[in-house]
Amino acid sequence: MTSTAQRFPDRRRFLIGLGLLTQIAAAPKPPVITVLGDSITAGLGLPARDAMPAQLQAALARRGVPAIVRAAGVSGDTSGGGLARVGFSVAGDTRLCVVALGGNDLLQGVEPAQTKANLRGVLAKLKARNIGAVLVGVSAPPAIGATYAREFNALYPSLAREFSVPLYANILAGVGGNPALLQKDGIHPNAEGARRIGEALAPVVAKALKARAA
Repeated sequence: MTSTAQRFPDRRRFLIGLGLLTQIAAAPKPPVITVLGDSITAGLGLPARDAMPAQLQAALARRGVPAIVRAAGVSGDTSGGGLARVGFSVAGDTRLCVVALGGNDLLQGVEPAQTKANLRGVLAKLKARNIGAVLVGVSAPPAIGATYAREFNALYPSLAREFSVPLYANILAGVGGNPALLQKDGIHPNAEGARRIGEALAPVVAKALKARAA
């Protein structure tokens, strides 16, 4: 006659394993962060692993903040392009959207009032879907025209106040103008430049995620 121990030799291990599997299945998934932007977000000239979104994810991980950062950048995109595609480029499972648009508006001389209206539309659409936002600006140099630069630089803090969202004022802060951190075109960050942008953005994004979870 077969003993109970022989008939069920692995019963205890099976139950323990089942309990562990249940815990794993119940573990929350990392929040999704989508970065809506232009060529810097798209990682122009860089492999995906070195681009800003991947660098942001790595920087968050170093801070103990697990997250999945999705790149939703289109090279050459303006704020108007971002407004046109925010509905499908930012998936419904996004917890937080980093809105990094305006650099191409600046290069193309788009009126600051139009850029502001486009970005207001992006933020309004995200708010309507209950998706949090972090607004990332770009700094207009005075050489482009004092009045234009003043109006352009003022639109980001104004929108951040209007929508009560965190602001990272200049995506190229500490990177722009430094040849060691830029590609040969003198505009787009190289891998080290993208790493520095991700590292600088990480505390702002981490704080925004924490606020969303509260």
